[in-house]
Amino acid sequence: MDKLIKRVQVGLGVAIILLVLMGCDVLRQAASPLRFFGVSGDVVERVSDGDTLVVKDSQGNKFTVRFACMDAPEIAHSNKEKASKRASDRNQFSWGTKAQARVQQLVQQAGDRVTLNITDSDRYGRKVAEVRLKNGTFVQQVLLQEGLAKVYRPYLNKCPSKDLVQQAETEAKQQQLGIWSDAKFINPWEYRSLNK
Repeated sequence: MDKLIKRVQVGLGVAIILLVLMGCDVLRQAASPLRFFGVSGDVVERVSDGDTLVVKDSQGNKFTVRFACMDAPEIAHSNKEKASKRASDRNQFSWGTKAQARVQQLVQQAGDRVTLNITDSDRYGRKVAEVRLKNGTFVQQVLLQEGLAKVYRPYLNKCPSKDLVQQAETEAKQQQLGIWSDAKFINPWEYRSLNK
């Protein structure tokens, strides 16, 4: 009788362990498409500009990520834009290039890996996300503190770290850093509107 009870107990134990392991795998697979927090980080394939990345996730899927909470100056995309002699273009593109270079530097320091907190998708199909480096550095906060971007208020309600980004922008503005030191700088959203 004791042998039978032991066998039943061992069998039940094994069954419970298998069910738990299967349940964990089901939960992991179910959570994977949500992509709220990257486990080991997504690989950055390209820094498109000061607020956009192309990343590859752990499944090999590539997608474009637009930084949540902020807007960086524009960069020149076409040869016509690169050759422009307009002061407003040169000013915007100069700041945009600085923002892009800073993002590239941060990403490289992190081994080309970022962790995303995806908050939305935009009309272009890009994922909108808070972007952090593996050491926890919040990329948007750095750009705003250094005056290389501005808080984008129309979507601030979809920004979990809105207090951090607003404080970072306030500090840069008070210290007249980056774009805050440039009286000729045009907000990126205004620049895009003027140049449609």
